[in-house]
Amino acid sequence: MAYTCILKCADGTFYTGSTKNLEKRVWDHQNGLGGKYTRERLPVELVYCEEHQHIGEAYQREKQIQGWSHKKKQALISGDLNHLIEFSKNNQKG
Repeated sequence: MAYTCILKCADGTFYTGSTKNLEKRVWDHQNGLGGKYTRERLPVELVYCEEHQHIGEAYQREKQIQGWSHKKKQALISGDLNHLIEFSKNNQKG
């Protein structure tokens, strides 16, 4: 299994990543051992996660989500399909 996840940082921003070991990767980020982005924005909280069969799929999804606006990520996290579709149609980037 592999995972694509979104972490919410202390400053309200989102960090999207993929991993094969979800528990270890989240622990690393929460304890300042993740990437520079999250180390500078602790604490972090796991707010969304998808499971994939292969790491390549998880990585592709990570890259897709990273290109989304903050609002579109919020819609995904909350399961708000109507706003997710709306933000996709509007092709919002910011």
